Amino acid sequence: MPGLTPTVTVEPVRDRLRAADLHDLCDAADEAIRAGGGFGWVEPPPRDVMERYWKGVLVVPERMLFVGRLDGVIAGSAQLQRPPRNNEAQAHAGTLTTSFVAPWARGHGLARRLTLAVERAAREAGLRILNLDVRETQEAAIVLYEHLGFTRWGTHPYYAQVDGKPVAGHFYFKDLTSNPQPDDTPP
Repeated sequence: MPGLTPTVTVEPVRDRLRAADLHDLCDAADEAIRAGGGFGWVEPPPRDVMERYWKGVLVVPERMLFVGRLDGVIAGSAQLQRPPRNNEAQAHAGTLTTSFVAPWARGHGLARRLTLAVERAAREAGLRILNLDVRETQEAAIVLYEHLGFTRWGTHPYYAQVDGKPVAGHFYFKDLTSNPQPDDTPP
């Protein structure tokens, strides 16, 4: 119906994905990859590879998976990656990684909510810095990260290779001790 606002939610996945959620997550990831927003992939891998990837994320102690839902259907995700326990020198910093929203779900604030959920979890884990990197082609993501207070500290001109051509990537950080957590309301 025209004028109905979809329900947007973000939640951490603690230990396992239900079969229907795994299916939705793989579908959303496939669509995001096809639209150029792959998190390393240029073409979607076979479904069994994608399913193993997501199941594998859940068993890595240093990773925390967040899923974003639009009207109950998983439409995106992001991860907080903490350094391994043996890395004392970087124990203060985490990484926002593998963040995407399926093309059909964009424009509803889901990417913002996913980013804020990862940031909140990083703060709760006692991390003081949150890092991320993004392809230069991800213009909407770049605008979002900069709006949320991330600082670009560098650009790698050969960050990725897509269709045989180099694609630059930008590197960002956010000092969680001096930047307050923004609220969940859209800009």
